Amino acid sequence: MFQKVEYAGTKEQQYQTLTSQVKALIHDEHNLIANLANTSALLNQFLHEINWVGFYLKDGDRDELVLGPFVGLPACVRIPYGKGVCGTSAQTKTTQRIANVHEFPGHIACDAASNSEIVIPLFHKGEVIGVLDIDSPELNRFDEVDQKHLQEIVNLIEATIQ
Repeated sequence: MFQKVEYAGTKEQQYQTLTSQVKALIHDEHNLIANLANTSALLNQFLHEINWVGFYLKDGDRDELVLGPFVGLPACVRIPYGKGVCGTSAQTKTTQRIANVHEFPGHIACDAASNSEIVIPLFHKGEVIGVLDIDSPELNRFDEVDQKHLQEIVNLIEATIQ
């Protein structure tokens, strides 16, 4: 049985606990959708001052992302590569950590309450197959510590993909 709990310790220690939980939850599970859904739920439980967390997945051979498992308000369903923070991350194959989304050229406002965002690409065999997207109503919500540990979590998910 799962229940919502507050994590103790420093931010680094809290992320270590979260990473251990993600690792245990997705261990020996190779269904990508199940792992993305559970990871979204854990991130939503752990992260404070966020309003959306989830994944967008590459849609077949198209250079377009389609909405995947998430926690939050209904979201944009399709995002072309190169558009918005998610599409930019997918196209450039780089993490995007945006302090103020209103200053990001071409930002796609799925939730008007979002003010900052972090997007980390998800790879399989060297190709982007999706992105982890997290929005916050706070400006400059995400820092280097968040990016480092969220990347570790994405790496755990990548290791389960067959």
